[in-house]
Amino acid sequence: MPLPIVYHPDYGVDLPSSHRFPMPKFRLLYEHLQSLGLAREVYHPTLPPQDWIELVHTPDYVSAYCQGSLDPKHLRRIGLPWSPALVHRTCIALGGSILTARLALQHGLACNTAGGTHHAFPDYGSGFCIFNDLAVTARLLLAEGLVRSILIVDLDVHQGDGTAFIFKGDPHVFTFSMHCQANFPGTKQISHLDVPLPVGMEDEAYLETLSQYLPPLLDHVQPDLVLYDAGVDPHGEDPLGKLNLTDAGLFRRDMQVLQSCVRRGIPVACVIGGGYGRDLVALAARHSLIHRAAHEIFQEYLRS
Repeated sequence: MPLPIVYHPDYGVDLPSSHRFPMPKFRLLYEHLQSLGLAREVYHPTLPPQDWIELVHTPDYVSAYCQGSLDPKHLRRIGLPWSPALVHRTCIALGGSILTARLALQHGLACNTAGGTHHAFPDYGSGFCIFNDLAVTARLLLAEGLVRSILIVDLDVHQGDGTAFIFKGDPHVFTFSMHCQANFPGTKQISHLDVPLPVGMEDEAYLETLSQYLPPLLDHVQPDLVLYDAGVDPHGEDPLGKLNLTDAGLFRRDMQVLQSCVRRGIPVACVIGGGYGRDLVALAARHSLIHRAAHEIFQEYLRS
């Protein structure tokens, strides 16, 4: 069977043309995957029940956001204009990450075409992140008894601060964030393992650093599932990045992560994370690198 891919047409909503969050990238990514012949086994998520979201987020915050009564100060911290369509989009994308994880447990590997909202805290959102899909997915699978241990590998250029805060002291979810130190968020949280990187780091140094940390970490944690945030904002052309990776470097990064996990028999659920390039066609192609890498790994190791 082909690589399982998760997508929903409602992953994108209309934002003002001047807004710096590139909302059209989700549709463009899916269309690009279609053009590559990779969107052959596509799954569509459903809306998650509110009590699933409340496994991580406080009921007051969830209700206030969904009902449109959140304080304007907190909306500004999120950075996205509220609308009923965005509420729906937020929840359906979260459902997509949950579905991706379930598919990964079933097939060994699966990819969402959204997700990675790692700046969301239990009672507030931040940095374009409203509900933390990685955290909700992890808590739900643990509550259902589908896994006992999860490793979150966060290679977005920004630290996964919300995720780190949520799972601080949790013995069942290990958080690993490799990010640019001199970048958002200004106040970092403490992940189980943080690897801060200097501004301007290029492909070879980045990949060497990753190889020093990831394989020993996998052997130490021995997770039942890896949630992989494959943000492309470490790219040298990303306006919010400050690192200097190339497309080839990002692809090699993704191959390195997936091979390290799959060779150990560890299922991987991938989300696309951050990416803010102004050339939306190039950005969509860059986000497809994780799907292309996953396709290669799936065909080599997991196809049945």
